[in-house]
Amino acid sequence: MTNTNTPGANEAVLLRDDRDGIATLTLNRSDKFNALSTELMAAIQDQLDALMDDRSVKVVVIAANGRAFCAGHDLQEMKAMDGRVPLEALFKQCSKMMVSLTRLPQPVIARVHGVAAAAGCQLVAQCDLAVTAEGVRFSTSGINLGLFCSTPMVAVTRNLPRKQALELLYTGDFLDAEAALQYGLVNRVVPADRLDRATDELARTIADKSPRAIQFGKELFYKQIEEGLEAAYDLATETIVQNMLHPDAQGGVGAFLEKQPMPEWQDPSKDPKDTP
Repeated sequence: MTNTNTPGANEAVLLRDDRDGIATLTLNRSDKFNALSTELMAAIQDQLDALMDDRSVKVVVIAANGRAFCAGHDLQEMKAMDGRVPLEALFKQCSKMMVSLTRLPQPVIARVHGVAAAAGCQLVAQCDLAVTAEGVRFSTSGINLGLFCSTPMVAVTRNLPRKQALELLYTGDFLDAEAALQYGLVNRVVPADRLDRATDELARTIADKSPRAIQFGKELFYKQIEEGLEAAYDLATETIVQNMLHPDAQGGVGAFLEKQPMPEWQDPSKDPKDTP
């Protein structure tokens, strides 16, 4: 995958590439540092909606072309908006997109090759996992323009410890890749020339697992993390019972006990859509 493309006038702002159960969505506004325009967010939302029921896809990767991963919202577009109504629509659109990342049955990995600022940092934080290249920097830099990064804060504060998150939000200073790893914003930091390989290895490791078990786990993760302890255990108990009754768990546990190779995981398309 290249990161140096400059999209032509008629080129899509978002590209999709599917290979071996992994769908890669590539932000393609490199001339605008992949700023999240309403057009780009609509394109991302369309793909997320399509992926929701695409059982051939086991993992989703969010990547980008150009020098930056994502510089945040399109400030020119925002500044041109007249009054409350269009601004409210913009941020509701963005919030819906961010929540959709957590609602996908597939795990979502951010592949971060360049700077991720403001809503770009939010996008990284909102993905389930993130792999970044050495030298990449992250910020919630709106404060430098007199605009507190309120919506990015939602995702950032669910990743970083409180004091580190607030320092990032209050100062607008950049966080380097190693600090991002230390604070929990990203999972792995690798040399730039290994970013594709590291992202692909992580994606394929997950894609090799039972898709239904991963779906059970992801759905539970985002439900229970906002609950109190007892409610979280109630949700977890219901989920693990449902999971244990699924053919993948029945076959996998049986194979382990009988010291046999793991079975082929059930094709997710054979699961009824309303299977809990």
